[in-house]
Amino acid sequence: MDAIVKIDNLRVEYRGRELGSGTKVALNGLNLEVYPGEVFGFLGPNGAGKTTTMNVLLGFVHPAAGAAYLFGVNVREPIARQRIGYLPELTYYYKFLSAEELLRFYARIFALPRVEADRRIDQVLRLVELEPARRRPIKTYSKGMQQRVGLAQALINNPDLLILDEPTSGLDPLGRTKVREIIQRLKQEGKTVFFSSHELGEVETVCDRVAILCQGRLLAQGAVDDLTRQYQGNLEQAFLRIIGHPPRP
Repeated sequence: MDAIVKIDNLRVEYRGRELGSGTKVALNGLNLEVYPGEVFGFLGPNGAGKTTTMNVLLGFVHPAAGAAYLFGVNVREPIARQRIGYLPELTYYYKFLSAEELLRFYARIFALPRVEADRRIDQVLRLVELEPARRRPIKTYSKGMQQRVGLAQALINNPDLLILDEPTSGLDPLGRTKVREIIQRLKQEGKTVFFSSHELGEVETVCDRVAILCQGRLLAQGAVDDLTRQYQGNLEQAFLRIIGHPPRP
């Protein structure tokens, strides 16, 4: 089975902001593959390089060395973005719009015909459980509801690959549970989901495989069950041991 996401010896450097600070390495020799139908968790402490990796995949950042591929095409080449849905960690929407109006705007960006757009809007609003609030202004939504609007816009084009950057960031337990349920439904539909998260309990529940990154280097990857068995604990305990901070007894 061919990988949907393939990262080959990727290196990304940034020029330091301070005078004379030189370049900083954000990613160093990253290799990764994600296969169709997988829910893949991308883990690491703050500053590990997770968002940088996603920005390379989306064409926002160019690597200093190595390459990244989506659907077998180098991300530096023209890619059918129609097949990709993206939710950034920090979202901003015109909050005077309703969820329905926002989704219609994104449907026009993807040039969906009116009938298809209507069908997709109804479908994704049901999926994210916002159908009763579809005509309310987004400014009246809770944080969890706004995050679910973000998921809805990432799904409006019915993508084959979803790239989600911290989809449960800042949510309360109920909000995290709803996002987890949505990811599980997407998995049942055969979608490929690649997402970063600090909520390791959520990751352990929904992911098939994970990769653990620290200071731009890949330290471990594999099936969740294999890593928890190898490190004799749950995913959070395994994560702490892998990055060099063993959990307290």
